[in-house]
Amino acid sequence: MILIDPPAVPRWDRLWSHLASDTSYAEVHAFAAANGVPARGWDRDHYDVPADAYAGLVAAGAVPVSSRELVAALRAAGLRRPKASTRD
Repeated sequence: MILIDPPAVPRWDRLWSHLASDTSYAEVHAFAAANGVPARGWDRDHYDVPADAYAGLVAAGAVPVSSRELVAALRAAGLRRPKASTRD
């Protein structure tokens, strides 16, 4: 299933959502490509998508969930790739 959280992350003068799959990276890559999400939006285990794309992605079939639900789904599927720690 393709999941999307609400646009809530501020960056570059915009709000951003995260688009992910609870099944496979292949599923989210195919969905993103079919819906005009640029490959440069990929960030380890999800796509960053601007707020103005949210409604269109939901209309295309992405399921709205909270940010916590999205991360929990990635973890449960074994697809979560957290940022590397910068601590020594």
